[in-house]
Amino acid sequence: MMSDHGVPARLAARRDAADLDERARERLRADEAAITGARRRDAVTLAAAWRAFLRHPSPWLIGGTLAIALAVRLAVGDWRLSDALLPLAMLAMFPCFEWVVHVCVLHWRPRTLAGLTVDPLLARKHREHHADPRDTPLVFIPWQALLWLLPAYAAIGLLAFPRLGLGLTFLVGVGALGFAYEWTHYLIHSDYRPRSRAYRAIWRNHRLHHYKNEHYWFTVTSAGTADRVFGAYPDPATVESSPTVRALHARDAAA
Repeated sequence: MMSDHGVPARLAARRDAADLDERARERLRADEAAITGARRRDAVTLAAAWRAFLRHPSPWLIGGTLAIALAVRLAVGDWRLSDALLPLAMLAMFPCFEWVVHVCVLHWRPRTLAGLTVDPLLARKHREHHADPRDTPLVFIPWQALLWLLPAYAAIGLLAFPRLGLGLTFLVGVGALGFAYEWTHYLIHSDYRPRSRAYRAIWRNHRLHHYKNEHYWFTVTSAGTADRVFGAYPDPATVESSPTVRALHARDAAA
C-alpha cells in the first residue's frame, strides 16, 4: 500500500511541471515580442485561418489549376517511374527555387535601362509587403501575375516534356507546391500561433526576415535549408537589426 508521504512529493512535482510549462510559454511570448516588436495578438484556430485564406483569389487560381491538372493527369494515365521521380526532384529543389525567386525577383532593385525604369509588379508588391507585413492581401502572389504565370507553367508542362503524362505530372507538382507556399506564407503572417517544433522554426525564420534583417532568412516553406546553402542563415544574435527591413532599398534610393 502506498504511503501518504509520497503525496506531497507528487504535488510538488506537478507544480514544478506547471511552472516549467508557464516559463516555456513566457519564453515563446517574449521571443515573438523580440522579433515583431509587438505584443502578442489574439491567437486564431487553424480552421479560422483556413476560412480566411480562402477569401482571397490566389488560393482559388492556384487550387483550380491544381484540380484541373490532377483531373486531366488521372484521365491520361500512362504512369511510369519518371512520374514518381519528378515530384520528388521538384520537392527537393523547391527550397532553392524559392530562395532564388525571393532574392532575385521579389527583392529586385528598380533599375533604369535605356531611359526606362524596370520595376516589375512582383517586386513592387513585395516592397509593399515588407512595409506592412500585416496587410493580408499583400501576403499573396498578386492575382495579376498569376494570370500569366499559370498559363506559362501550363505551356511548359505541355511543350517541354517528352510525353503528355509527364508534363501533366509537372503541372500537378507546380500547383501543389504553389498552393503549399501560399498557405504557409499566409499562416506565418496570420495570428495563428505555432504549435509544432517544425512549424515554429519556419515561422521564426520568416519573421526574422521581416522584422530583424531583410538580407537573411529568405526561405518561406522551410527553415535552414536553402538559406544554409547560400550563406543566409546566421545566428540571429550576431545580426544587427536592419533600418531598411520595412523599406527595401531605401539606402539605394537615398544614394
